[in-house]
Amino acid sequence: MLKTIQKIKKQLVVGSMAAALGLGAISSTAHAADHNWRFANLYSRGSAFGAVYESLAKNIETMSNGRIKVQVLYAGEGVGSTGIFGAVKTGLVTMGATFQSLNAGELPAGLVEIGLPGGTSDATELTTLFNEKGWAPILKRAYGEQGLVWLDPYIQPAVYVITKKEIKSIDDFKGLKIRAPGAYGKFLRNLGASPVSLAWGEIYTSLSTGVIDGSIGSNMIDHRDGNHVEVAKYMYKLPLAGAQVLPIIVNRNAWNKLTPDLQAIVQAATTVHAQAQLTKSKLWESEAVKEMQAKGLKWSPEPSAADKAAWTAAGSKLWDEYAAADKYSKELIDVLRKEAN
Repeated sequence: MLKTIQKIKKQLVVGSMAAALGLGAISSTAHAADHNWRFANLYSRGSAFGAVYESLAKNIETMSNGRIKVQVLYAGEGVGSTGIFGAVKTGLVTMGATFQSLNAGELPAGLVEIGLPGGTSDATELTTLFNEKGWAPILKRAYGEQGLVWLDPYIQPAVYVITKKEIKSIDDFKGLKIRAPGAYGKFLRNLGASPVSLAWGEIYTSLSTGVIDGSIGSNMIDHRDGNHVEVAKYMYKLPLAGAQVLPIIVNRNAWNKLTPDLQAIVQAATTVHAQAQLTKSKLWESEAVKEMQAKGLKWSPEPSAADKAAWTAAGSKLWDEYAAADKYSKELIDVLRKEAN
């Protein structure tokens, strides 16, 4: 199985590079699919990340020679962002790219997986944490208890908060209503803000109507693609988290219907997808900041030493709280603590 996966990964990388260079693409044989999958993601049709998910679907179809057909469902197309996790569990959709913070009650370990505030932004360190330090086996068991197959996670850039009013000191967060699910919300509550949980597609309207005063994005690209700068022009300089790690999940019953070679194809396609997410998001992050600045985005003043210390302290309070949430969260944080010592 391992050799098969490695071979397929090489084929996918070569095929993707050839397509990008205009050297041609692999075409799949025209015949009825053995498996028809529905793949729900968090982003709108036409958004940058939505296009990357579409590429994952196409890679699965191509490498399976048409045996797996994947229909991509974008935000608002049948399954809401908060419903993706449950839809994959029940089999309403086969595969999903979910945001763990929206389903914290069902899978507490997902909040640790995504990256607690103050975490590293080093992609190599994160990859090692999952693949060599023990996080991957823990998460496979956690998701497995939910009837899900956990596939290679992908890394997105740092998480920043955009606000309607300028944050000149950390005290200015007090009383603000900020869209910040999960650990990010608890982090901001430690600073005196009032966190609100909203789907990505609801952020713009909620900012423009005053329902919220600010919002996190999964990354800068989120803020750009959501046109958030039109209704909130200030970005705080300190990131809530250096990176976000998000998985691809598959309904286990559907997974078990695949032959071993098709399982290897989906696994390999997901690995290539993770690499593409990381490579493209770094470029897109830089482009997004420039585009938003051209539309009036303004950075907050440089935080004081006292503000930086308060920011760090707000994050450090979360480890014990999340370790107590469930056994898998504790196992993940035990690994973190071991690495920190």
